[in-house]
Amino acid sequence: MGLKSIKIQNFTVFEDEQIEFSSGINIVVGTNGVGKTHLLKLLYAASQAVDSRTSFSQKIVKCFLPDEYRIARLVKRQQGANNASVKVTSCGNESKGEKTISASFNSKTKKWDAIVKGENAWEEQLYGMNSIFIPAKEILSNAYNLNAAVERNNVSFDDTYIDIINSAKVDISLGKNSKEKEKRLERIEEIIGGKVTYDAKKEEFYLRQKNKNLEFPLVAEGIRKVALLWQLVKNGTLEQGSILFWDEPEANINPAYISILVELLIELQRSGVQIFVSTHDYFIAKYIDVRRNELDKISFLSLFQTENGVKCEQGDSFEELKHNVIMETFLKLYQEEVGKAMA
Repeated sequence: MGLKSIKIQNFTVFEDEQIEFSSGINIVVGTNGVGKTHLLKLLYAASQAVDSRTSFSQKIVKCFLPDEYRIARLVKRQQGANNASVKVTSCGNESKGEKTISASFNSKTKKWDAIVKGENAWEEQLYGMNSIFIPAKEILSNAYNLNAAVERNNVSFDDTYIDIINSAKVDISLGKNSKEKEKRLERIEEIIGGKVTYDAKKEEFYLRQKNKNLEFPLVAEGIRKVALLWQLVKNGTLEQGSILFWDEPEANINPAYISILVELLIELQRSGVQIFVSTHDYFIAKYIDVRRNELDKISFLSLFQTENGVKCEQGDSFEELKHNVIMETFLKLYQEEVGKAMA
């Protein structure tokens, strides 16, 4: 089914904004502090709320970790902004119409006691939909007993880190790999130089290269991040109808591998995975623009600061964006290089 749109009012850096999404790949760009990760976390919390055991408002709090777990601290801090709300709408189809889930709260709301509406219909329509959030920082190398440590308040990690570890551990795939999956796995193996294995007794992940297991902490962080993608493809998490949120996939990645990652994202989109990527990287955004075909569903979203909070500009291509800090920086560097060469 996927996600169609979100309306955000007085939440963190957003004052009043509605954003529409592509059912394929959504590339979110913008400077630091304009809410790129906040947007992805809100959508992820709504996606996780398809499980009847997960409350939308509580998931928001566990993804953002405000002080004292008070959702009230997520109200945009400005004069007169005492009430906040978030409403996410799903994509409809011929048999089922669009559904919405919303959370409303104010500066006096206790804990995560927001007013949540539409939860039952949301769960019924989207039940069984997988969603996964890959944080900017690699986490599988810290998988050992992390859940227990968080529960005992020995360390503090938001739910995106806890969830990704749990998803990587579980194998939900059935039978043999399809030819398409095998091709994706082989492409990732070109980057990581092997396959991922998980030792359930030790609760440790390893990179298996040439019949030898290498502990994840001994592997370069960029390779570990790509290895995580291999694991998610392998265990069936990224299948048709699922949603992938990836915050800054370029972090610690060798630029030579960016084109392969982009091809994988495009292929996943073609197989029915909805994708949200937050990035500062010119090559990721540009490669997606260059490698796409006419049937690929891709949207570029630029978040930018205004006097009335953060706004969103959308375009069907990267170059359509007028507020494009990545392109502006790239052109500035090019102009400096040309000017130096001509001096």
